[in-house]
Formats: sequence, C-alpha cells, structure tokens
Amino acid sequence: MASQCRWGILGAANIARKNWKAIRLAENATLTAVASREPARAKEWIDANQAECPFPTAPAAVTYDELLKSPDVDAVYIPLPTGVRREWVVKAARAGKHVLCEKPCGPDAGELRAMLNACQANNVQFMDGVMFMHGKRLPLLRRTIDDGETVGQLRRIATQFTFAAGDDFLKNNIRVSTALEPLGALGDLGWYNLRFSLFVMKYQMPAKVSGRLLTEHQGVPLEFSGELFWDGGVSAAFYCSFNTELQQWAHVSGTKGSIAVQDFVLPYYGCEAAFVADRPVFNVQGTRYHWESHPKRFAVTEYSDGAPDAQETNMVRTFSGLVLGGTPDPTWGEIALKTQVVMDTCLASARQGGATLACPSV
Repeated sequence: MASQCRWGILGAANIARKNWKAIRLAENATLTAVASREPARAKEWIDANQAECPFPTAPAAVTYDELLKSPDVDAVYIPLPTGVRREWVVKAARAGKHVLCEKPCGPDAGELRAMLNACQANNVQFMDGVMFMHGKRLPLLRRTIDDGETVGQLRRIATQFTFAAGDDFLKNNIRVSTALEPLGALGDLGWYNLRFSLFVMKYQMPAKVSGRLLTEHQGVPLEFSGELFWDGGVSAAFYCSFNTELQQWAHVSGTKGSIAVQDFVLPYYGCEAAFVADRPVFNVQGTRYHWESHPKRFAVTEYSDGAPDAQETNMVRTFSGLVLGGTPDPTWGEIALKTQVVMDTCLASARQGGATLACPSV
C-alpha cells in the first residue's frame, strides 16, 4: 500500500494556501499538482507558496482537465466557487479522484446529492472542508456534554460566526455574487453554525426550523439568523453576518450548567484549544444576594493553525488515511448533506417571511 496520498488542488483560491501547508505537514500526504484555468497563474501561485512552505518537488502547474487526467493525483481539494462546484466534483469523481470539497458544498441539497451519487458510484471519498471537525477539542467537548453532570439534560445551543467585511468586500468579493456564491454569509459562515449544532445533537435532524434574512445584497444573504427545534424540547439559535465584527462563539446550555466556546471555528492562536464550563450558584442569605461563578476550564494541547497537530492538518491526515485505506467512509457525505438540508430549509423559511417549516429527514 502507498504511504502517501497524492493531492491536487483544483483552483488557486486564498483558503487553499492553508491546505497547501496542511498537505505539506501531514506525513501521509503530498501535493503533486495545482490547477488553474490559466496554468501561468497556477505557476505563480505555486511559486509563492513554495517559497514559504516548500515541497521537496514543486507541484506541477496544470489546467483543470489535466489535473483530473493525471495518474499522479489520488485526491483533489476543490475550493472553486459554490456556483460551479458540482460540475468539477462530478468530473473528479468520474476520473476516480477522491474529493475534499469546500463549503457550502452546493447551492442546494439537490446539487450536493448529485455530487455524492457520483462519488458513491465511483467508490471515492467525499468530505467537506470543515476543519474544526478534526481538532482534538471536539472529542473532549463530546465527552463533557455527555457526562450527565457538566451540562445535565441538554436544552439550548447558540452560535455566532460573523465578521465585518467592509465596503470593498461587498463590492468585489465573490461571496456576494449571485452566480458564484448565492448563499452568501449563510453558506460561508452559517454552515459552521449549523454543523456545530448538529454535532452537539449527534447529527439528529431538527424537526422544524425558521430563518430570518436580516440583510441581503441582490438576493445574496449578508446577515442571517435562525432557530432549530428538535423533538424533545432542545432548540438552537444561530447568527451569521458579513456586517458584524469578528466573533465565532458557541454556547451549550442544560439543566445543570453550560459550556462556552469562544473560538469554535478557528481556535485562538496558541498551543491549546479550550472551552469553559460553568455551574453558577445564586446564593441568597438575608440581605446578601451573591451570584457566584464556578467555572472549569477544559483544554487540549493543539496548535491553532499551521502546525503538524493543527485541525487542518488533521483533516488532511484523516482524509488521506481513508484514501490510502481503500474504503471510503460515507458518514462524511451524510453529515454534509444534513448540514445542507438544514441550511436550505432555513433559507426557504426566510424567503417565506420566517415561517416555521418542517425539516426534511435525510
């Protein structure tokens, strides 16, 4: 069995620079090719990254079709715009290439199902590029939520992922393009909000959802809020925006306490990924009304980014292991589809004035 998964990058997007380094740091991966519609642009992009984080042999600069035909590529990372992604995911799968797909995976669940069907038919792995799913903090968070004491019976999840984009972004960035990124902030940021809530709920689909399109630009969501409702009384709120300053927090509440994660998407810079649990006490004695905090910090040793144990490196490592093992894991595609279906239903609700809609099962 080969010891390294040979990667190609289909499209020289900015986020791909991070995964360039992740591929370099993962011991079971290497990068053999980078594609652009203009190979000269791919060569320029390769040279810039090679100068900072070099591979022993520089990846080849090729066209999209040349990359998919290459016998030296096992897997492709596809950061192409959402509006054109289906075509290239399907082509990659038919070429026998395993697919790591940026999020949101598609403009809607129908397009994602077509991608997943192509991957299944050609026995290739599909995974979306949600890096926090691969950090060491998530298993610790799972154990803490499930211990029965820290949170108790789960009742409420709340998340926010926002950044203030500025006027130039709103004029020129593809994330506000109807054709290229029709889901705007909901797809770019809200995907993480929804994924976190689904993770907390062990990927049980909500029974109902509602959404509010707070701000839009030519039909593209710039600011969105939503509510998810599960059978049994658990609910979740989320807010994502290109208009509000950078925040990426999550809060999980129950009958005994709560957990706060201030950096659930990208851990704060440093060598630990952490969260804080609290079980406050309201201590009333006569005229004394003391509101007491009793926090407990949980942490794992893990660098935030650009390191061998960072979450994006673990993502590449996990994906490469699945490729080298020869047995694709359909769970990753199923999780992506659930995220897309919940997002689609929230958007449909918003287009109907915030009506509460039943969420389809997957």
